[in-house]
Amino acid sequence: MENHLKKQRSLFDAADVCASLAGQLASVLAGMPIAERVAALNAARETLHAVSPFASEPVDCVVWVAADTVRANDYNPNKVAPPEMRLLALSVRADGYTQPIVACHDADGEEVVDGFHRHRVGREVPEVRERVHGFLPVVRIKTSREDRSDRIASTIRHNRARGRHGVEPMSTIVAELHQRGWDDTRIARELGMDADEVLRLKQITGLAALFKDREYSKAWEPA
Repeated sequence: MENHLKKQRSLFDAADVCASLAGQLASVLAGMPIAERVAALNAARETLHAVSPFASEPVDCVVWVAADTVRANDYNPNKVAPPEMRLLALSVRADGYTQPIVACHDADGEEVVDGFHRHRVGREVPEVRERVHGFLPVVRIKTSREDRSDRIASTIRHNRARGRHGVEPMSTIVAELHQRGWDDTRIARELGMDADEVLRLKQITGLAALFKDREYSKAWEPA
C-alpha cells in the first residue's frame, strides 16, 4: 500500500512539473509573432509526439503549415459537386477545422493525400484564410507509406467510403499501380476492391499490357 501511494505521489509530481513547464512555454509563446509562434508550437508538438504512447498514429501530431506550401496531388479521382463544396465551406466557417488535411511531406512542402477540398476552403475562402492566419492543419502519413503507389492507395482508401470516383480516373489509377509492379491481388487489397472490380477497371483502359500475365481458357474450336 505504501509503495502504491509513493508511486501515485510520484505521478502527481511529474504531472505538476509538466504542467509548470507547459505554463512557462505558453508564457514565452504568447509574446511571439504568429509565424514564429506556429513554428515553435509545431516543434513542441513533434518533440512530445516522439515520446507519446500514440507515436505510431499520425493523428497524434497535427501541425499547422503555410497554406501556400500545400498542393494537390495529380491522381485523386474524387470529385465534389458545387453544392457539396459550398456546404463544406459553410461547415469550416461555422464549426472550424475539425479534421486535418492528410499529407505527405517532401522537399516542395506538403502533397495532399486526403482533404483536397478542405485545403481549397482554407486557401480560397477569405473568412477562413484570415481566421487561420494563412495556415492549414496537416497530419503527415507514415514515412513507410510515402512511395507514390502507397500514397495513391491511401487516397483511394480515404475516399471510397464517402466519395464518388470517376470510373475512367479510377481505371487510370489501377493501370498505373499495375505498371508500378502491383499485381491484381495487391491492388484489390490496398484499394478495398474485389478481384472483379479490378478486372473491370483494367478492361476500361483497353491496354493489352495489363493482361499479359493473366491466364485464359482456350477458345472453343469447331471439330
